[in-house]
Formats: sequence, structure tokens, C-alpha cells
Amino acid sequence: MIVRASHLFLPTLRDAPADAEAVSHKLLVRGGFIRQVSAGIWTFMPLGWRVHEKIVQIVREEMNAIGGQEMQMPVLTPAELWEATGRIGIPEIFHVTDRNGRHFVLPLTHEETVTFHAREIQSYKELPQLWYHFQTKDRDEPRPRGGLLRVREFVMKDGYSFDRDEDGVRNSFESNREAYKKIFERCGIEAVDVQAESGIMGGKFSVDFLAPSGSGENTLVTCENGDYAADLEIALAIPPPALLPAPLAAPEEIETPGATTIEALAEFLSVDASATSKAMPVVRESGELVLALVRGDDRLSESKLFDALHGGSRPATDEEIVRAFGAGGGSLGPVGFAGEIVADETLREGQYVAGANRDGWHLRGVEAGRDYEPRFADLREPREGDTCPECGGRLRFQTAIEVGHIFNFGSFYSEPLGATFLDEDGTEKPLLGGSYGIGPGRVMAAAVEQHNDEHGILWPAALAPYDVHVVALAGAEEIAERAAAVLEASGHDVLLDDRDRRAGEKFADADLIGIPVRVTAGKKSLEDGAVDVRDRTTGEERRVPVEEL
Repeated sequence: MIVRASHLFLPTLRDAPADAEAVSHKLLVRGGFIRQVSAGIWTFMPLGWRVHEKIVQIVREEMNAIGGQEMQMPVLTPAELWEATGRIGIPEIFHVTDRNGRHFVLPLTHEETVTFHAREIQSYKELPQLWYHFQTKDRDEPRPRGGLLRVREFVMKDGYSFDRDEDGVRNSFESNREAYKKIFERCGIEAVDVQAESGIMGGKFSVDFLAPSGSGENTLVTCENGDYAADLEIALAIPPPALLPAPLAAPEEIETPGATTIEALAEFLSVDASATSKAMPVVRESGELVLALVRGDDRLSESKLFDALHGGSRPATDEEIVRAFGAGGGSLGPVGFAGEIVADETLREGQYVAGANRDGWHLRGVEAGRDYEPRFADLREPREGDTCPECGGRLRFQTAIEVGHIFNFGSFYSEPLGATFLDEDGTEKPLLGGSYGIGPGRVMAAAVEQHNDEHGILWPAALAPYDVHVVALAGAEEIAERAAAVLEASGHDVLLDDRDRRAGEKFADADLIGIPVRVTAGKKSLEDGAVDVRDRTTGEERRVPVEEL
């Protein structure tokens, strides 16, 4: 196929949008691949859609290779399905009402719909099943950013497996995991499969595929020795030991006027921040107030707290704090608190400075087990300076894009929606499911983040919108046409730049668009019947007769 640039809608730009920070955002807009319609809502232009659909085809081939069956489920979904599973209250869901007052949602994922269809499975003999589709998703994202990285509407490949038992679920999970590795390898991007949390989707075990990049919403935690990798939200890490003062026989009260932050407290008492504890009062969905504790030099991980409390929570209000503790924020601690206390594992041993639940006062020498009885859990967010839980090696932290997520959700959806099957022993059992998602738009952004230079995009060959970019300079149009024809005849998709533009402008656009091979026909071609063939990534250039292209 030969496509002429003079006929192609190719609105390249010299400058990036003023609000663009991510490299992929800048280059995809400048290269004419995408255009913003509204915050978080993007159009894929002709070049961009070609890249998108190449990713889709790679995904389709690898899903089919493991027995996936492609289908197409609707965007508009009856709200009662989401009400049945209890997910109707997710704040990111768009809600729609038709003219008759019926309530629908625009789903951000299709577990409810696919389980609705799975109710037609009758017997264990029909299992396992693996279904997938490519469908538009909508998400009421409060802070869209980063071009294709955080959006309100996107296409996702979401696949779903159904099995009869845990062994089947694990087999389906691992089969999809291996397929995903092949997909990202074929797309030419580095993606690490790591332990992750399932979040609002539920699930027993969960794996993210994170692509290291200059921009992204995730943080990839890896060990320098290569034996550990995890998403920051779930990563385990060993912090440096706390620098603790001499122990006390009992907590000792000390006045700390104005010391309402960890930094101010540590400075006032001349102790290291690691010798303090940080109190975070939160309220469960049931209304119960719980006190979460971490070491003073650590940050509380919201996802780990979610897991520790087996559900969501919110920060307590000032009024709720005073009512429960008799003091305001900045002077809170576990001693004397009658409610549930969840403490980070780092507080299991040693004595720490904690709030005295009296404004302007703290307690020295507070010890878990002696002065208060907590439930321990991993609550801290790993940070620079931590070491690997497997080997003690140094941990590295990289910004990354989540390009895929797979997880098992068991009977979370089948039980409320009545999706059961008759097992071999004659008993009726709920179907056990798994979910497998890839966002082609995010894969596209990740490819640009990982493959670019100061001039533009360096597309991996499998994703490039065209295989070869033929540039026709003034006077050499006929030879450029011949070159394009030879390349097309040998099976290549060709973009022929036949526009009436200056040579410098054509070369700049070619570098910006990033097609792997550029073939240039110029005045010298009229003399020797050859063209310049340039590798976009390496810059290597050689002279090749047109007939030998």
C-alpha cells in the first residue's frame, strides 16, 4: 500500500501544547497522531489510529493463540447489574438515564456484563472459557493528564476467563500472563510483570505490567539484584533501622508547644524522625473510627491501608478526631485510645515518641504491646534507602505506565449475578473468574516514552504507522514514485511524501513521525538512479539503487 502525504490528514506541529509534560503527550500531538477534544477525551487521527490498530492486532493474535474468543459487549449497561454486585457507587462511573427514566451506566470495565452472559454456561463440560473484546470505556476521571496516560474515554481489550476450580483459575491466569509477555515483546516495549493490588475490581491475586518511562501514574520497585519487582502500592521493603533513644520504664509526658508536625517534633525533642510515630485517624465505611500508625519518617500507603481494613476508609474530620481523642491533629497517639489500632510492622519493636491525646503534649517511650495493643500490618510506602525483602539489595524506584493488569476475582461477580454451573459431582457451584486488561492507547504512549530522541518518535517496527517513509525532493518525484512502487511490491506499507514543501520541512516531519526507515530521492538520484536509505533509530545511511530496495 502506498499512501500519499498530499492526500493524508497530517497536521504536524512545530511546538508542543503548553500543558504537555509527558514526552508521549508532546510528540503524539506534534506528530499529528492525536488531538484533544476535551479534558481527557482524545481523537486518534489517521496516523494514530493506524498505530492503535497495529497494537490491537498483536493483542488479538496472542489472545487467539491461547484460545480466546473475541466478542463485542455494549457500552450502555443496565445499572441493575452494577447494583447487584455492589459497585454502583464507584465515583468514577458515568450514569445515564433514558427517556423512560431507566438507569444505565457507561462502564469502565465489563465484569458485570460478561458474567451476565456466563449465566448461560450450564455444565463443567463447557469450561474453561476465555472471552475478550475491544471496547470503549468511560471513566469520570477527576484529573485527566499526560495525553493518553490518564483519560476519561479509552479503548481497552478486556478479557475474562471462567473456570470450575482454583487449579483452572490459576492455569487461565498463567496462560494470560505469558500471552501478555509476548504481546509487549512484539510491541517492542519493556514491561515488567509485578505484584499489584486489585483495587475496586476485587480479586485474590493480581499482576500489573509496568512499562518504565519518563512519565506515568505508577512506580515500579525493583531490586538491583533482579530478584524482586512490585508496584509501589503493594511493594514490600525493609527500611533503615530507627535511630531510637534509650528506652524508658514507662511513657513519659512532655510538653511540645507548637510541634504539630513530625519535622517540628523531631527538631524540638532533638530526636530523629524515625524515633517518632505518626497517627492517622480514619473512618471505615461502617462509621467506625480506626487509628493507623506508621513510623514518623514513613508515609502511609492508602492501598495497603485498604487491604489492612478489608475495605475503604476516609480521613476523620476535625470534629470526629476531637470527639474520639479529646485533642486535635498533631497531638494524637495510641495510648488511651479505646478503638481499633492498626500499626505498621516497623513499630512492633522499640519505643517511640507519640501524641499524648492532649493538645501541645507528647509521650516519650511509647511501646507497642506494653502501652497499647495494636493489630500489625504492612502499612508503609517504600522509599529510597529501603532494601529488598528477598536479598537485602538496594531497591530502585522508576516511574512507569501501567499497560496491562490481570487478576483473579473468584466468585465476586458470579454469586450476586447467579452465574452457576453443574459440576461433575452433581452440585451447583458458582463460576470462578479472572480479568485481563490491556489499554492499546497506553501501550502506544509507553512505546513513545521508551523510544524517542530530540527530533521525535522512534517507533518499534511492529507499531509504526507505515514501514517506510519515502521523501520526494524537488525534481526527483518520478524516482520517488518508482522507489515507493518497488517497496510496495515487496510487501511494505509506504508513506510517500509528495507534498510541495521544502526539503528541511519534509525531513523534520519524517524525524518527528518516526517511521523506522526513510528513503530519500533527490537531485543525485537523477544521476545514479539510487536513493538514500536512512535508519531512523541509528542514523545509519547508505546509498541503494532503486531496483535493489
